[in-house]
Amino acid sequence: MGGIGAAGLTLPQLWAGRAAARPEDVAEHLRGSFGKAKSCIILFLLGGPPQHETWDPKPQAPAEIRGEFGMIPSATPGLHVGELMPLTAKHTDKIAVLRAMATDDNAHSSSGYWMLTGQPHAPKNFENALPGSPNDWPCTAAVVRHLKGDQGGLPGSIRLPEDIWNTGRIPWPGQDAGWLGDSADPWLLTCDPNKPDFHVGDIALQADINSARFANRRQLLAQVNRKLEQAQANQDVQRWSQLREKAVRLLQSEESKRAFAIDSESETTRERYGRNRFGQSVLLARRMIESGVSLVQVNWTRWETDDNVAPAWDTHAKNSQRLKEALMPPMDQAYSALLSDLAERGLLDETLVVWMGEFGRSPKINPQGGRDHWGHVFSVALAGGGIQGGAVYGQSDAQGGFPLEGRVEPQDLTATIYHCLGYTPQTELTDRVGRPFALSKGQPIEPILL
Repeated sequence: MGGIGAAGLTLPQLWAGRAAARPEDVAEHLRGSFGKAKSCIILFLLGGPPQHETWDPKPQAPAEIRGEFGMIPSATPGLHVGELMPLTAKHTDKIAVLRAMATDDNAHSSSGYWMLTGQPHAPKNFENALPGSPNDWPCTAAVVRHLKGDQGGLPGSIRLPEDIWNTGRIPWPGQDAGWLGDSADPWLLTCDPNKPDFHVGDIALQADINSARFANRRQLLAQVNRKLEQAQANQDVQRWSQLREKAVRLLQSEESKRAFAIDSESETTRERYGRNRFGQSVLLARRMIESGVSLVQVNWTRWETDDNVAPAWDTHAKNSQRLKEALMPPMDQAYSALLSDLAERGLLDETLVVWMGEFGRSPKINPQGGRDHWGHVFSVALAGGGIQGGAVYGQSDAQGGFPLEGRVEPQDLTATIYHCLGYTPQTELTDRVGRPFALSKGQPIEPILL
């Protein structure tokens, strides 16, 4: 504090600087998009979807770069997308495409950490990085839960159908609340909503415990707690009690049970999203948003039929075959269904939808017919609350290998997400010992905002 005074900055000035991060201080031309989104759905495609076959085709490039597939026109005049996206192409009037996203990091877990948190991993290009300090910046889902809180008995942020991991079941860093504290952790729902017997065990009583027996157990617990008043004064015990009460409310909430009752959807709607784990997870995300969850992250992780040589979107081998048969059709179906379904329900204007991966794929096809890791340039798409549809920002070079203009880094993407949800980059977060941190070191991407 003495140093601050010596520099001519008094405490009142310091507090005033922090208070400046207010909605009214958002630039006038950005206010139309600020806070437009009440909720957010992130579709995270593990492995790195290829820019060439999706949002940034290169028809004039040599065959070993442009690949097997051509491009098709979209609903946006002048915008062409890969030919394996016929359904999505009809909705580009709702979508803004970033064609010069970059991390310059070719490792799944460290580049993924940056994309999920907005904070670069130290060091870059570190594969099989593990969660923990110093790389413990809270993920976007955790930040949103921390800022918006929990509503209606459901957690503020949910991830499904599983967490993101590398071969060997090694979890990525950047999927939890980090230094924010585990009270902000997004809830992880491990499931397959496409299975006939789908249910969420975490919000159901065990088979041998009926409602009456559960009520008796709660009464017994209350009696024990009354004898532990001194222990209850301990902050850790109080926090545990609060978590327990949240869990009880979740078990007893009819609203939470309805949110996960995907079998109440018509068969037509379920078919519209695709009868597979990803499609039904995206449909479940829409139901959770309707039930008051602020952010849902749907992870496309490995399917049971995936090989280790090219799991999920990590197409090191047989890129064209994997895209045509296993990846693009279900993605195209679920993504387009989500956008049209939200629009029909009047929810798209208040729901931000983010399509992303940890990086892209290499320009040149390798001898195994695959594309390799590529963090130097790739594409991301945003739609819905606060986003200007039919927009394209940034440009890659003729081979889709490096940015030519409009380079965007992950901190700008997360700043854009927070902006649409109503938070400026200067919004202050504090860690568990009270140290202040700015929400984001990036800036909202103005050209794609309303």
